[in-house]
Amino acid sequence: MEKLWAPWRRAYVRKAAKLKGCIFCRAVAPQGKDYLVFRTRHSLCLLNIYPYTNGHLMVAPVRHVKEPWNLRQKEILDLFGAMNTAAGLLRKVAKPHGFNIGMNISRTAGAGVVGHLHIHIVPRWQGDVNFMPVVNDTKVISQSLQEAHQELIRAYAKTKKRLRR
Repeated sequence: MEKLWAPWRRAYVRKAAKLKGCIFCRAVAPQGKDYLVFRTRHSLCLLNIYPYTNGHLMVAPVRHVKEPWNLRQKEILDLFGAMNTAAGLLRKVAKPHGFNIGMNISRTAGAGVVGHLHIHIVPRWQGDVNFMPVVNDTKVISQSLQEAHQELIRAYAKTKKRLRR
């Protein structure tokens, strides 16, 4: 695969290399707010730091659970509610034409984080697959994680204000 020059990512790579443990469990910890978009009673939503496309989110249960059949009923309801909220935020902020939503259960199925169940929410746009992946085996991500994170947090805050009225 070809590589694109992106020197601004060096600071992130250095920081990520030092982190230990489960990314979802770290996000729940008081000091672990990196790219956390929102948290509910039983779920959390994070920006994927290795996105397939702009705004790629992951929704996970707060409890460290490996497989969906090990979730409690209240966690299932909360997780799917958080998934709906996350997709709604992306509709407002990124205005995609559609989504790929799914779970990879086990390393064999493609899970990058094997021990903590999570749902990928990948926004898609008509024609978003251009010549770069086909010709150069390279994917272009056109928005920084910081910018996407701030936009999603602002949209979530507006949503929460409307719900309180």
